[in-house]
Amino acid sequence: MSLRYTAASMLAGFAIVFAAPAMAQQAAMSFFVTSTGVGNGANLGGLEGADKHCQTLAASAGAGATTWKAYLSTQGQGAVNARDRIGKGPWVNAKGVTIAKDIADLHGTNNLTKQTALSEKGDVINGRGDQPNRHDIITGSQPDGTAFAGDKDMTCKNYTSATEGSVMLGHSDRTGLDDSAPAKSWNSSHPSRGPGGGCTQADLRSTGGDGLLYCFAVN
Repeated sequence: MSLRYTAASMLAGFAIVFAAPAMAQQAAMSFFVTSTGVGNGANLGGLEGADKHCQTLAASAGAGATTWKAYLSTQGQGAVNARDRIGKGPWVNAKGVTIAKDIADLHGTNNLTKQTALSEKGDVINGRGDQPNRHDIITGSQPDGTAFAGDKDMTCKNYTSATEGSVMLGHSDRTGLDDSAPAKSWNSSHPSRGPGGGCTQADLRSTGGDGLLYCFAVN
């Protein structure tokens, strides 16, 4: 009995040793794609609601001690650039892999791929060819991470509407219908569209999305 007890204790100890690095990596992560959307299309409750969603999911993964922001730009008076909301980097995913060392790297030759753009749980997000495809990520941003000018709505009324307008989306798997730069863009691939206009949950799903966001730790 003593031998069996010792063996069981050793196995339990090994389980703790093997589990600890994964937990530590998630606590240290500074970037993730949300595993779920808010659930109301592109109506995220504005920037505040989107940031809260990031913060809540980060906390659920043991990384809630830092401040999290959603990668989103707004339009109109006092427009906000997504690139100005997310800190200075570097950013690492839930597995400890660096996806970008700073803002310039993030908007240049970053390390964002289907295999590195992981959720807060460390899971790969379904991409083109998977069922269902969920690679459309809400950003409302131009390729350099800045806001859109002009009157054309690219943010679903600054993330307060699930019925009117459209929103710019990026491809988390860097894959689209062709090999063009927009198709491979992580943050500015195409506007949402669909029978509801572009901002409903059904609209987002119709082009391969689910209302997901990019979240970054800012401190």
